[in-house]
Amino acid sequence: MADTATDKAEQAEDKRLVQTNPDYDPSVIVETQNLSKVYRDFWGRQKVRALKALDLEVRKGEIFGLLGPNGSGKSTTIKLLLGLLFPTSGRALVFGQDASETTKNERIGYLPEESYLYKFLTAEETLDFYGRLFDMPAKLRKERSDMLIEQVGLTRSKRRQLKEYSKGMTRRIGLAQALINDPDLILLDEPTSGLDPMGTREMKDMILDLKAQKKTVIMCSHLLADVQDVCDRIAILHQGDLKELGAVNDLLQVSDETSIRAKGLPQSAQQEIEEVIRKHGGEVLTVENPRTTLEELFLNIVRESEQRPGRRAISEQDAENGEN
Repeated sequence: MADTATDKAEQAEDKRLVQTNPDYDPSVIVETQNLSKVYRDFWGRQKVRALKALDLEVRKGEIFGLLGPNGSGKSTTIKLLLGLLFPTSGRALVFGQDASETTKNERIGYLPEESYLYKFLTAEETLDFYGRLFDMPAKLRKERSDMLIEQVGLTRSKRRQLKEYSKGMTRRIGLAQALINDPDLILLDEPTSGLDPMGTREMKDMILDLKAQKKTVIMCSHLLADVQDVCDRIAILHQGDLKELGAVNDLLQVSDETSIRAKGLPQSAQQEIEEVIRKHGGEVLTVENPRTTLEELFLNIVRESEQRPGRRAISEQDAENGEN
């Protein structure tokens, strides 16, 4: 019932926006047009050009990644979309409205790179506080708080003050506060910052779950693996310039190389395959066994350790001694 009511509210809002702005496309959640930002010093002289003529669209229901090294303009873009900064030139539209329009923020959730939360509050009190800022009824605040605390895995720690939380726990409650108003658009600034591999994997799973709920997510990160694992499309920024834009799979595909994976193939068969490749004018680059990633190896070891407490890996020296 709650989901139905939310869908109807979204449809009514989209209808209103179409009536007030005939060019509004409900499938486009965020649009920037020649968006630029220049930071100036006290005397008005240009200090740094953080963003240069950014043009992009973020569509409804996708996870969009802003990728780039530190200082590339990712956080500036997020703050411009929130209306926390004003553009030097160009414009940013969110839900068909100018980003400076504050009413749009009722449909947005935001997790900053550093979670500025009140350390003396518990998880329950924190979510209740942010729910009050959205003028949510007490019953709804309680329901959302309980659901989000369970969703981010803090049920056992929900009555502890945040000053006792680890960095990973703080990021979890930060994500929960970003979702307290059941937003349609979630902006995540370096969501896996400071997390260990297990915490990073769980954070990425929660982001993918948001997509399953038909939410639109924009996340900015300088960590390639995080973006590759969860994003549908990405924009690569460098020194304020948009360098690349497109679907992750399309950008990562090497069109002039072909990968063949097989299991239980004898050496003679491999040689025959190599001969066929050469016969058709191809070049054999590598023939090797596939490798897992370090992340997968680490997570498998941790999970196995939890299932089999006390079991240890055998070192190479121990293995050699056992053979002798």
